[in-house]
Amino acid sequence: MKTIKKIVIVGPESTGKSTLCEKLAAQYNTIWVREYAREYLLAHGTDYTFENLLDVAKGQLALEKKGIEELENKLENNPPLGDGGSFPLFIDTDQYVMKTWCEFVFGQCHNWILNQIVERKYDLYLLGNIDAPWVKDELREYPDLKTRERLYHHYKDLLINQDVPWVDISGGYEERLQKAITAVDKILRD
Repeated sequence: MKTIKKIVIVGPESTGKSTLCEKLAAQYNTIWVREYAREYLLAHGTDYTFENLLDVAKGQLALEKKGIEELENKLENNPPLGDGGSFPLFIDTDQYVMKTWCEFVFGQCHNWILNQIVERKYDLYLLGNIDAPWVKDELREYPDLKTRERLYHHYKDLLINQDVPWVDISGGYEERLQKAITAVDKILRD
């Protein structure tokens, strides 16, 4: 029987999280959970409040739940060839991202988000490094290097101080993908 390994991609904006999720999902013939914040901000605008971020956090978990159900259904109805083992689900953003966002912008975090961090279990984190070029889009807020460095170190500190394995994903786009594949392969074998 296949088990699902939940692999989360985190990091500052414009570090290739969504692109990496999409490429990894194609590599492993699986699905990925998109970042709910993009869809929320496109629908509601970028003038958000502290309370709006709780809505975003809950929307992210709803997408994650839907992704897990979709992958379970896929595995049940179309089991992959092989002798059992693990199958990856790639998740673009989790509650660590929501915690960072809340604290960075508003200096506080919702208890609900903190509780979700404690309750939810993942198998691997991939941390997008800021050595990728920053690409402007209508939702991105922090193009300056100093802010990006602060955010990156905040994520790195969070990952260092928790028990789930994590890997820094840096370099050019192909190098990032190869580093991620190596880390994912290791988790799937364990």
